[in-house]
Amino acid sequence: MKKNLLILGLALGLIFPPALKANEGMWFLMHIARLNYRDMQKLGLQLTAEEIYSINNTSLKDAVVQFNGGCTAELISNDGLLLTNHHCGYGAIAELSTPENNYLRDGFWAQTREQELKPKSLFVRFFIRMDDVTDRILSKVNNFMTEQEREKIIREESALIEKENSEGGKYIVSVRSFYEGNEFYYFVYQDYTDVRLVGTPPESIGKFGGDTDNWEWPRHTGDFSLFRVYAGADNQPAAYSKANVPFKPKHYFPISLAGFKEGDFAMILGYPGRTNRWLPSAGVQQNISYAYPAWVEGSKLGMDVMKKYMDKEDAIRLMYATKYSQVANYWKNRQGMIDALTKHRTVATRAKQERDFQRWANRAENRELYGNVLSDIQAYYEATNHKARHDNYLLTTLRTASLAILPVRIKNSVDAMLKADGDRRALVKDRILATIDEQYASMHMPLEEDVLAAQLALYSSKSKPYPIAPYIADLNKKVGDNFHPYIANAMKISIFASAERLKAAIELEDPTVIESDPIYRISNALFEKYREETPEQKELDAKYRRAFRLLVDGTRKANPKKAFYPDANSTLRLTYGTVRSLPKDPRNDAAKNYYTTLRGTIAKYKPGDEEFDLPQRLIDLYNAGDFGPYADKAGFMPVNFLTDNDITGGNSGSPVLNGKGELIGCAFDGNIEAMAGDVIFDNKLQRTINVDIRYVLFIIDKFANAGHLLEEMEIRR
Repeated sequence: MKKNLLILGLALGLIFPPALKANEGMWFLMHIARLNYRDMQKLGLQLTAEEIYSINNTSLKDAVVQFNGGCTAELISNDGLLLTNHHCGYGAIAELSTPENNYLRDGFWAQTREQELKPKSLFVRFFIRMDDVTDRILSKVNNFMTEQEREKIIREESALIEKENSEGGKYIVSVRSFYEGNEFYYFVYQDYTDVRLVGTPPESIGKFGGDTDNWEWPRHTGDFSLFRVYAGADNQPAAYSKANVPFKPKHYFPISLAGFKEGDFAMILGYPGRTNRWLPSAGVQQNISYAYPAWVEGSKLGMDVMKKYMDKEDAIRLMYATKYSQVANYWKNRQGMIDALTKHRTVATRAKQERDFQRWANRAENRELYGNVLSDIQAYYEATNHKARHDNYLLTTLRTASLAILPVRIKNSVDAMLKADGDRRALVKDRILATIDEQYASMHMPLEEDVLAAQLALYSSKSKPYPIAPYIADLNKKVGDNFHPYIANAMKISIFASAERLKAAIELEDPTVIESDPIYRISNALFEKYREETPEQKELDAKYRRAFRLLVDGTRKANPKKAFYPDANSTLRLTYGTVRSLPKDPRNDAAKNYYTTLRGTIAKYKPGDEEFDLPQRLIDLYNAGDFGPYADKAGFMPVNFLTDNDITGGNSGSPVLNGKGELIGCAFDGNIEAMAGDVIFDNKLQRTINVDIRYVLFIIDKFANAGHLLEEMEIRR
């Protein structure tokens, strides 16, 4: 009987992709009422769809912001108080730290508004509204255009839409493509740039477990920090000023101390960065075999060099804390992706779905448009496998070696300066000189020389057979795979060896001084290779984009009754599910494996260890059982908990809400067993790791003695 049903389904042209699980999907808020509301109610939602997303009335979306372009944060008071992750605020905390006032190491808690600290550059983005402009844009294009013609028309129409909705520049408007160019929506935002640090636990709490526990469960990390949004007297965005006042939000989240149990409803609103759930099988195979291994190796090399110097001196550690943390996070992520995608046999699963698609595409009415889609996609990946490996070695060089990227950026700025006249030229020069001071204040030159030489050796030796940057290839022939002596000698004469040398060269206003510099020539060669786009590659890319768009389009048309969701692309989404355990784990002392306790934190304690040390005050509070009103009703002090929400990078800092819209936690990680989550959703194993809001309040109140901050929150006991 099952066999007959399958034959019938294929005859009707249905591909039958796996059914969505209740907790799978990153959904547009404007579609919740139509696609998800009944399902959410069954799981425990007590709000209306209008209370989640409304254009005309206050709603949950008004309390969620994109934090500094890469994370999420939520408003938790009527005075603009923001909660996000410690690792999201890490860069700002590191910037504000000095060896004498090391806020990363020791924590920081402003006792008054006047004590709150302003980083140089930090912003939050409020989501105002969105709308569907698919019909408008697609009416301007057709399948007979070249990709270049199509993209030009889309850019022009998008620019018109953005201008029409910006209200004369008051708002930032962005038209975004979804389903690989099959749908288009515009998003309206408003940015606030006066954002100040209010409080952060010490690293031994906020980053407890370090790289060892990253992506792991059980987890015991107090991954949170507090900031405040400031505005002008009219509550509108304003440049930093002591006269600014705390921002008054349309909505902020009340906080629940009631706790939760397994199976309780949980939803997350946030800005997931990037998923590839539609990625073809050949693309998955390319990542497993070519792209990700290169990323892992290049990142690990950069980390090892940085760590060697960071361990020697606190000042160097502070300089590189943010960069090291970012590189380490993606290093472990990419290795986990390789392992998970291989274990799940994702390539084979996707290949089967593609065979089903091909049968649908071969039907007479579909063949002309869709018949060659998969063969074009396969040809693209076969032609770009070695390029993908090369590009990832090159990218990790640019990501980890400042001397690989700074010279080209300085040269570009100098070129702009020389094109300017009079006062404008003087202004650009002043900016360049200020940038140099800022850059060199965060660079330790022995480390930078070392990492550049090491990465050049790796890039030269491992990127082949794809042709590497010609200038680097010539150097490789001269020096072999040991670039250290060459870089050491080059730095003796390079203007990039110090801020003073570089500023003196800028004063000459002679571009040839930079162009002839040996370090610039390396940087320029790497960037030219990075930007390289041959006519053949352009044609190949265009053919792939068209084929991928048609693959997604055809899949949706073949399954008209299925509710699809678009890949994440840093636009606001909602995901929902429940509090949910993983299988029992002997490493977790908790009665059920969906939460962890302070007892488990103390059990991991290793005095003096970089990753597992703890402040004595936290140990004393545990020994005294002094948990205040924040303990669970069972008596333990909760730390982290699990839900089965569908999230990815960018959701860090997202609010975790119960069915009443009350804050119960702050999302900060995923589990390594489901590391393939950017490509496939594993309903059995995929989890979101969250810091329990009760632990957040416990640290603020009992550990930091900053109870004054709780007075501005709405805490429901």
